[in-house]
Amino acid sequence: MISPDKVKAMIQAQLPDAEIQVQDLTGGGDHYQVVVVSSLFEDKRLVQQHQLVYSAVQQAMSTEQIHALALKTYTPESWIASGQAIV
Repeated sequence: MISPDKVKAMIQAQLPDAEIQVQDLTGGGDHYQVVVVSSLFEDKRLVQQHQLVYSAVQQAMSTEQIHALALKTYTPESWIASGQAIV
C-alpha cells in the first residue's frame, strides 16, 4: 500500500514542473488514476509521456505497492485545450 501523496512525490521528483492529481480508485491504496500536466511532455508522443511517469513509479510497481496505474498525461497547451479544471 502506498499513499496518494507518496505517488505524487515520486512523480514530482521525475517531473519537477508537473501539476499532478492522484486518485485512489478502489480505496485499497494500490489502484490509482493519475493526471499529469507537464511541459516536459512537449514534443513527446503519448507513449513517451507515459514512459516518463512509469519510470518515476517503477520501484513501487515492481514491488506491487502499485498494482494498477491509469495515466492521463497532458502538455500545458493540451490541458488548456481539453477544457478541464485546473489540477
